[in-house]
Parts: sequence; structure tokens; C-alpha cells
Amino acid sequence: MKFFVSGLINVETNLRIRSFPVTYYPIDYPFFGINSTISGVGYNIATAAKTLGNEVVFASLIGKDHEGRRISHALDKNGTDKSYVFDTLDATPVSVILYEPAENGRRQIYCDLKDIQERTLDPEKVRDAICSADVCVLCNSNFNRALLPIAKAAGKPIATDVHMLNELHDEFNDDFMRYADILFLSDENLPCPSRKFMAALKSEYNASIIVIGLGAAGAMLYERATDTVTEMSAAAIGGAVNTVGAGDALFTAFNHYYFHGCSAVESLKRAQVFAALKIRHDGGARGFSDESQVDEIYKNYKFTCRTE
Repeated sequence: MKFFVSGLINVETNLRIRSFPVTYYPIDYPFFGINSTISGVGYNIATAAKTLGNEVVFASLIGKDHEGRRISHALDKNGTDKSYVFDTLDATPVSVILYEPAENGRRQIYCDLKDIQERTLDPEKVRDAICSADVCVLCNSNFNRALLPIAKAAGKPIATDVHMLNELHDEFNDDFMRYADILFLSDENLPCPSRKFMAALKSEYNASIIVIGLGAAGAMLYERATDTVTEMSAAAIGGAVNTVGAGDALFTAFNHYYFHGCSAVESLKRAQVFAALKIRHDGGARGFSDESQVDEIYKNYKFTCRTE
């Protein structure tokens, strides 16, 4: 399966804190609690999809600064083709993530996008890559907006994750939600209960699959073909370290299994296991498992599901 993935790549620093809210003190020593890695939603998805055995074409924007050179070096080191990673930004995006010990799982993300929201990715430079892909994963970055009609015209399934919404008609994300065949989001910050918001989403948008991630409570899946909603428990396998990147893992694994022929429900179950294994590691792009590791947990794990 060939995935075209276009989205953010940045330098990410994770800081383990004692708890939220953060109490003021002039200095702390969280030994091995500060880690800086290459991450970003696009890179996380591309890395996860590749780990699961897919061919991946990755597109993004970076700067010509130190952080951009660091990313470029990392891509060379891990064998990622940089043909569609363009150094057109004034500065490379960076993020800082504060996270609690794993038993709570809360994290607070500070994402400095620099000037990336004012830049575009020339559609003609990636048209061939889109048209040769089996699946187009277009993250909700502004520079991807012009790629949506190209993927749709080429007849490619479009998958996107809009992360957090606080209203149904979100101006920034509306294009992504209207073009999406597979639509993911989190329940964090929703304006109403997840079930009610799912009903509004399926009425307003045409995605064939909609998934709302419920964190430790699991996930909710809507399938248009059967007009059913399935609520599913999480894969509580223990050993969590940092929940950052869990949503990217869930989203990627679902698409992997679904486009390899699994049912939507089975795909989401396997994706829950994939995400649970991922959060045993620190850093958004670390800790992805291959199919054999997922299968080992999945074959013996019992999910609680309810379909209506």
C-alpha cells in the first residue's frame, strides 16, 4: 500500500513535569525527563505508516535554519526520501510539550508554527506523487488546502485528522472535513457530548468513516455504509510513559488496517492496540510497532463494544 502523507514536521521537546497546574520554582532537575526529537503530525504519521510496512511518500515544509538542517540530517539518517520536503520557510516550526507522569496522561502542547501557515505547497510539485498513491493522508495544515481538490479529482481516498474542534462549523478545518473520506478528531474541547457531536458531524459532512478519539475511554466510530455508531473501550495494556502522539498512532494504524481490507471495527481495535503500545515511549514519533507486535496483543485482548 502506498501512502502519500503531507503534514507538519518539526523539532519537538518533551518535558516531564510533576503535575498540572505547574507550581512555580526557580529550577528543577527532571533527570532524563527532557528529550528533543524530530516529530510533527505529518512525520509521526509517515513514520508509523512506514513501520507498519507501507510505502510512504512524505511531503512537508521546513526552513533553512539550524532546526531545518537538523531535520534534513535526521531524514537522511532514517532513509526518508526528501524529494517533497521543501526548505521554503523563514524558520522551522518547533514545539514544547509538558506532560504528567503516565498515570494521569495529560499533556500541554506549545506549537510554534513560525510562518508555515502563510506558506503554500505548490500542488504541481506533488501532483504525480498524489496520483500514484493508494491513499492520501492530508493533515490539516494550511499548506495542504490546495492539495485536497487534486486528490479528490484523482479519485484517491482522503484521510485527515482535525484533532480538536470546539464548534461544528470550524472555519479553518471546514475544507478538510468536507473533502475527507476518513475523518478523525479528539473529544477534547468538544462543545457537547461526543455522541451528540458525532450525530451533527455525520449530518453535516460526507465522510464514510468518522472516528472520535475518547482518550483513556476508547473511541467512537461512525460507519456511513451501515449508519451505525460503535463505542469501543481503549486497549489498557499498561506501561504508558507519554501520551503525546497517541492520536497520530490511532489514526495511522486505522488507515493501515482499513485499507488493507479489515473491517472498520477491527481496524479500530487494532489501532487502539497500536496506540497503546506507542505511548509506552517518549516522543511523538517514537515507539511505533510493526504488525507482529500488534497481533501479539490483539489476539488475546477483549474489547468492550456497543453498536447502535
